[in-house]
Amino acid sequence: MPPPCCCPCLLGRAPPPENAERVERGRYLVQIAGCNDCHTENYLQAPDQVPESAWLLGAGLGWSGPWGTTYASNLRLLLPQLSEAQWLQLARNANYRPPMPNHALRLMSDQDLLSIHRFVSHLGPAGTPAPAFVPPPGKPAGPLVVFPSPAP
Repeated sequence: MPPPCCCPCLLGRAPPPENAERVERGRYLVQIAGCNDCHTENYLQAPDQVPESAWLLGAGLGWSGPWGTTYASNLRLLLPQLSEAQWLQLARNANYRPPMPNHALRLMSDQDLLSIHRFVSHLGPAGTPAPAFVPPPGKPAGPLVVFPSPAP
């Protein structure tokens, strides 16, 4: 019988190919779905200058309208806490305040949602929670994007 292998490259240090493929697919989806546009500070202004290590940490830019003021959450703190099944349930029932494109989450395939979960979990937890929702008529601090009220 041959001796047991002790080569680090064969002891599970590298992610299995399926996981690596899922992580890469998730990275791609996060970019084309526009997740970074809101969930990554300064990404809209300079997407090629924000390192991946700063992606999806939430943002202090408020989105204000008749619903109050919302902030893009820190997905790096949220997704790693959820099992894949919990993430699918959350995404399938998405009903977040504007400007979150709930319909986009609900239209994604399970495989795409799972790839996003793998990618965000791969990045690891980092950062701090985003500012809390400010209900109307509260006055939020900091920069805001103000949406007009719908026409009557």
